[in-house]
Formats: sequence, structure tokens, C-alpha cells
Amino acid sequence: MANVNVKKVKSSEIEFKDRLVSIQRVTKVTKGGRTFSFSAIVVVGNEDGVVGYGLGKAKEVTTAISKGIDDAKKHLIQVPVHKGTIPHAQEGKYSGASVLIKPASHGTGVIAGGPMRAVLESVGVTDVLAKSKGSSNPHSVVKATIDALTKLRDPFSVAQQRGVSLEKVFNG
Repeated sequence: MANVNVKKVKSSEIEFKDRLVSIQRVTKVTKGGRTFSFSAIVVVGNEDGVVGYGLGKAKEVTTAISKGIDDAKKHLIQVPVHKGTIPHAQEGKYSGASVLIKPASHGTGVIAGGPMRAVLESVGVTDVLAKSKGSSNPHSVVKATIDALTKLRDPFSVAQQRGVSLEKVFNG
């Protein structure tokens, strides 16, 4: 995930909304019996181009969720959102999961499955087409979606790099 486009964001000055992606009850079998704990994967975002994900583990559900939120706020990235959609189509991959996200016209909505939908809505994307291929493990799908979002290039920076106008980037 070492990408030049990734901008780390400080969580102190932004108001976040959190979404619980999945929660699992994990069992550890010891000679004294079974010990139950919970693991929760959480996505936080300000619905304006900033998103992060985190994993929390604890003996109780609420503690696991709050730990996940704290972890997510430590791993925030900036994503270029252009008129409610993404600038261009992009693939992302993590472990066995691979995802494809494509820009869509206004009014399409977020066409995406569970974990991907949580990430894309947290970013603030309102119109996008998405497909999850490979593993359906929520952890891997969330990380693959974040990977795809980090690879997105801002149209303004592309125009600057090429030394052309913004209109030429979209038309040419």
C-alpha cells in the first residue's frame, strides 16, 4: 500500500460516522473449557473523501466495536471523490479477494455488496458500480476495496503531471 497518492489524515479535526462490517464470535478451547471472545471489523469515514478501517478484539461485543473504531481512526486515507463518484475504474487486491470499482452516472446509487458498500458509503461515494471477485471474507474484501481506493488518481494531479488542462484529461 505504499502509494504516492495516499495522504494520511489526522482524525482529531474530523467528525466520523462508523459502520460495523462484521462481527465474529471466536472460541478458544482450553483444558478449563471454552473461552469466547469477539472480533469486529469497523469502517469509519466522514462521507467526504476520508475513510479508514480497523479491527477490534475483546471479551465483549461493545468493547470490540469501540476498539475497532479507535484502530480505524489511526489508519485513515484521503480518496479523490469527483461529483459523487470516483474519477476512473480501478481494481484492488488483497490476499484472495479482488475488487473492481467503476464510476457511474448520477442517480445510479452504490451498486456493491456488503463490506464494499460500507467502505464506499463511508468515503462519500453516491454513484458507483462495484464487483467483488474471489474471496468473500469481509476482512479481505474491505482491505481490497481500500487498496483500490488508494490507487485512485485525482484528475487535478493527473492534469498537473501531464502539463495539460483539466478538460483535456477528461476528453482526451
